[in-house]
Amino acid sequence: MTQTTDPNDGSGTVYADMWFDPACPWAWITSRWLVEVEKVRPVRVRWHVMSLGVLNEGRDLPESYRKSLDLSWAAVRVCVAAEQRFGPEVLGSLYTALGTRFHNGAEPRDTDTIRAALADAGLPEDLAEAAGSTAFDEALRASHGEAMKLVGEDVGTPVVQVEGVAFFGPVVTPVPRGEEAGKLWDGVRLVAGTDGFFELKRTRTRNPVFD
Repeated sequence: MTQTTDPNDGSGTVYADMWFDPACPWAWITSRWLVEVEKVRPVRVRWHVMSLGVLNEGRDLPESYRKSLDLSWAAVRVCVAAEQRFGPEVLGSLYTALGTRFHNGAEPRDTDTIRAALADAGLPEDLAEAAGSTAFDEALRASHGEAMKLVGEDVGTPVVQVEGVAFFGPVVTPVPRGEEAGKLWDGVRLVAGTDGFFELKRTRTRNPVFD
């Protein structure tokens, strides 16, 4: 299980681990919430890749969604390639660059956009060559599998782990900012620390809001 505190820094920092697919709008909002949390709580986020394509393999899906899943493989492959070359520390900036272009900018999820996001993140654009390669799929599946082992197979992205407890979500829109983000974090820590707590849910009545 991924370590959630650093016993050596003495700062009391709590580590949150998030698994993301850059294609998922709800994961994007959750990630921006966690970035806000880092500003108001002693929290550091560690980023990991998961895949909507892997998650939905073998499922009977509408053709339009199937096409969007086919497109999603490019970005996650590039994320894994970047992680392997430069370490997991680059995932946060690369995800921010991809998500800003995909969601806030509504740019096409193609190799040109991925190449531009790599430049935004200060990473070499030749990493975009991984978009059409299966060479990184084994590592991608392993990272995705780590998330699924933590939460089970009946959930999607995002997966967040807090103090040894992992869950799907939180799913929220728009992005909580400032102390509102901190209050939601406090609530997540509270339920994560409650033995036997599994689920809160209601039907979504809003589309994702990225501003």
